[in-house]
Amino acid sequence: MSKSYFDTDDKGHKPFELPGARPHYNPDRPGQVEHIFLDLSLDIPKQSYQGSCNIRLLPIRNGIDRLTLDAVNLNIESVQVDQVRENFDYDGEQLSIQLSEATQIGKRLLIAIAYSVVKPQRGIYFIQPDKHYPNKPTQVWTQGEDEDSRFWFPCFDYPGQLSTSEIRVRVPNPLVAISNGELIDTTEDGDYKIYHWSQQQVHPTYLMTLAVGDFAEIRDEWQGKPVTYYVEKGREEDAKRSMGKTPRMIEFLSEKYGYPYAFPKYAQVCVDDFIFGGMENTSTTLLTDRCLLDERAALDNRNTESLVVHELAHQWFGDLVVIKHWSHAWIKEGMASYSEVMWTEEEYSPEEAACYRLLQAGRYFSEDSSRYRRPMVTHIYREAIELYDRHIYEKGSCVYHMVRAQLGDELFWQAIQTFIQDNAHKTVETVDLLRAIEKATGHNLLFLFDQYVYRGGHPDFKVAYSWDGDANLAKITVTQTQAAEDKNGSKDLFDLKIPIGFGYTQQSVETRLIASVQELGVKNNSQLKTFVVRVNEREQSFYFPLENKPQFISFDVGNNYLKTVALEYPISELKAQLEFDPNPISRIYAAEALAKKGGLEATIALSATLKNERLWSVRVEVAKQLAKINLDQAFDGLVLGLKDKNAYVRRSVVEALAQIKTAESYKVVKGLVQKGDPSYYVEAAASRVIGAIASANLEDKPKEDKVLKLLKSVLEEKASLNEVVRSGAIAGLAEFKTSEAALNLLIEYTKLGVPQPLRLATIRALGKISVGQSPVNLERILEKLTELAKETFFLTQVAVAAALGQMEIPKAVGVLRSLAEQTADGRVRRYAEEEISKVQKNIGSEKTLRQLREDFDQLKQQNQELKSRLENLEAKSK
Repeated sequence: MSKSYFDTDDKGHKPFELPGARPHYNPDRPGQVEHIFLDLSLDIPKQSYQGSCNIRLLPIRNGIDRLTLDAVNLNIESVQVDQVRENFDYDGEQLSIQLSEATQIGKRLLIAIAYSVVKPQRGIYFIQPDKHYPNKPTQVWTQGEDEDSRFWFPCFDYPGQLSTSEIRVRVPNPLVAISNGELIDTTEDGDYKIYHWSQQQVHPTYLMTLAVGDFAEIRDEWQGKPVTYYVEKGREEDAKRSMGKTPRMIEFLSEKYGYPYAFPKYAQVCVDDFIFGGMENTSTTLLTDRCLLDERAALDNRNTESLVVHELAHQWFGDLVVIKHWSHAWIKEGMASYSEVMWTEEEYSPEEAACYRLLQAGRYFSEDSSRYRRPMVTHIYREAIELYDRHIYEKGSCVYHMVRAQLGDELFWQAIQTFIQDNAHKTVETVDLLRAIEKATGHNLLFLFDQYVYRGGHPDFKVAYSWDGDANLAKITVTQTQAAEDKNGSKDLFDLKIPIGFGYTQQSVETRLIASVQELGVKNNSQLKTFVVRVNEREQSFYFPLENKPQFISFDVGNNYLKTVALEYPISELKAQLEFDPNPISRIYAAEALAKKGGLEATIALSATLKNERLWSVRVEVAKQLAKINLDQAFDGLVLGLKDKNAYVRRSVVEALAQIKTAESYKVVKGLVQKGDPSYYVEAAASRVIGAIASANLEDKPKEDKVLKLLKSVLEEKASLNEVVRSGAIAGLAEFKTSEAALNLLIEYTKLGVPQPLRLATIRALGKISVGQSPVNLERILEKLTELAKETFFLTQVAVAAALGQMEIPKAVGVLRSLAEQTADGRVRRYAEEEISKVQKNIGSEKTLRQLREDFDQLKQQNQELKSRLENLEAKSK
């Protein structure tokens, strides 16, 4: 039987390639595109425009008599080459121009294409108010990556062609038009204005952009170059709060990359209904207006800061140095994601940067284990957009960090600067990065790329430790559990040189002071004795002669390798590591291992850390681990975390309380929902969690109608930025999987006119609530999702696919199939097909499993109560 996409390989990983995937290569080049000039006139009410596209081409071969351009769903009116009308064929996807005179090397061609577009499907988007959303702004914006520029102008649409560009556009007053490069002219034309922009540095077609709207313009500058923020009027303060660090970021990256910002200006335009978080068009980044923060949101939302530095980093990695083919997108996306880590290090601390990197690694691990495993560089796919996943962003970031750890800071930056300087205004592939590293440092890092870039996966380490007091020997056994025990497993092995540290600390005031000084990055006589070992087999034991027994063990000192780690150490060593290891990631690993051990001693240690740990990012992780221990004492430790000054920690504590489904946890969360919190996100978490706790099988079960009433009051009273809090209440309602009243409320909030973020959250929630509903209500949900699947907006389609994927009825597969067939977006098509496999799995043995799970949860609850009493008695008797 042939292997279908829905089969998994022997390691439980789904393949990345969907049916229909094939190798993709750049087309043969007829010549070098030197310049593209678009001259357009917009008719916004009719969602249309007309104009011309002029392309100057320098042929690189003689005798070419036909040129083929990408052009999808355009109305091609005429084609001229060197002012002579030429015959052309157009099939709706490609424009084939018959040249009356074949090409000659060195003799330029000027191709002029007159065309118009009505209601474009992709590439260019018209946003305007309607009867459901009368306050929506009037805007037009473009989105070219990956291959969508062909939907708004005819072009050779692949990243291997770099040219200068120019856009002249006529828009109605009072709208302004922003594009790449410099504004060289504006002309009044009655009720219209013509904006003329020119981009003098070469770039690919996917980075050409246009954004039109009635924007407020906030001006900043960096070394005399304009740095501007465009937002909807009235949001100027939010713009400064959200993007105000941009000039300092430009300074920081210019210095790190060893190449001053290369373009004449840097504009950031926040647009409505944007289909990405941000897009790094050359000198003009487009961002979703949802990234704008008010004062409350800025308390615990650094996502905007990360987004701003990510898109800015692309002005070097992606725009100045351009990838030759989509398969190498990790070079730019990995570095833009790693720049988020670098900025965190610069702006906050190296410890916070380490925790941020761990967060990125976690996102990649989740995709690798639950979605698919793939090499970071692959040219086999259906559509290039499929490559834009956690492998090229988050794993890419971790690979750059490993390169930095291998080379050391000084050589790493030399290598990066060499790469930029050697390839500025050119195209690159992964091999060019390896060459730059070798040229600048003499180091050949192919061994690292072979293991982490050109193949999928990462090492999963199990690390065990024991001490032989007679011989003063520490024994460390390292197992690579990702590799099978038979010979076939050897292909999955990693070969790495890993530092192992043995930590010493006298539990005295003096040593604690040293430890805290060390954490602050001040050098001192290190308390870690470090050995480097080569780990290259499935299981290896290493012996270390030491003068004294260590208090803790640090595997992979600095935690520079991308890996998962399960620590099998005695509880005393884990407690010491949690308290004293200078590296925050190691402390988090210790917290995970302690939570697995469970019991009162682990609970006390984690509770103390939640209270005393200096770094908020570690406290966030400790709260998650504490909730995994089935003891009432874990709840007591967690509740204290609600008083934490840091909103991120309070949010993590509330989310952790969702695991502890007791009358006490319900009472605490209810109090929080009623009295509120300075942070939107804490309030949102509390609204969701109260639903999760109240809908569980509690002995002292709160009345459902009371909880629904409370959540309804949140929906009626707690408007917030981007509807964060009300979306939390929607998620809370979705926890009542057997409640018709909760479902009725949800269906109300899927109507057009409901603020979009809230509506999208509700659509997703329909999937979650569906699993306990009656057959009649299931039909209602399915009808609603079928109707919503017809909407064309990208984010709606994604939400519908996610909702259908949670359902457990065969009819959901049909709706997903038709969504996959009808959508214009490759990402939606892929999501829909992946969700089909989830539904098919759900329909199978899921029902029996759920019953077993519910019975198990009840037993766990009773067991927890008994265990807590027992631990208390033991503690007292000691």
